[in-house]
Amino acid sequence: MEIGERREPPRGLGRMLFRLPVHLYRMRLGRLLGGRLLLLEHTGRVSGKRRLVVVEVVERDAGGGYTVCSGFGAGADWYRNVLAAPETTVRVGGRVVRVTGVPLSSGDGGEAMVRYARRHPVAARRLSGFMGFVVDGSEGDYREVGRRLPFVRFVPRR
Repeated sequence: MEIGERREPPRGLGRMLFRLPVHLYRMRLGRLLGGRLLLLEHTGRVSGKRRLVVVEVVERDAGGGYTVCSGFGAGADWYRNVLAAPETTVRVGGRVVRVTGVPLSSGDGGEAMVRYARRHPVAARRLSGFMGFVVDGSEGDYREVGRRLPFVRFVPRR
């Protein structure tokens, strides 16, 4: 694996396009996005305001939890907000789930990325490239990508 140029979060028109799925959820059309994307409703760590972001589900576990990755790294606002206030809500399709965000270790993140790459090899290669990593498609490369990015597991609250 090689590390290329890391991308910054999009601005301007790119940001507007990235936020399009949020608007679909607001219009109650989240079901159109299936189970691969979730809407994360979190609290701003500084403002205390409600914030919304759509992130890709890396995996869903048998207990109803969802694992996601911060592709823009540990500095992403949503990631920092979840660390500051882990009790939050996610919407997947038409379901609303109250969850607690639990950061994964780098080792667990690496294994989650390997499992994702097995299920979605084309998407894993493209996403890795988008995030600034050049991979050869091997599990070792995907494991290393996953070790370098922060992952969060959203565990349902009972």
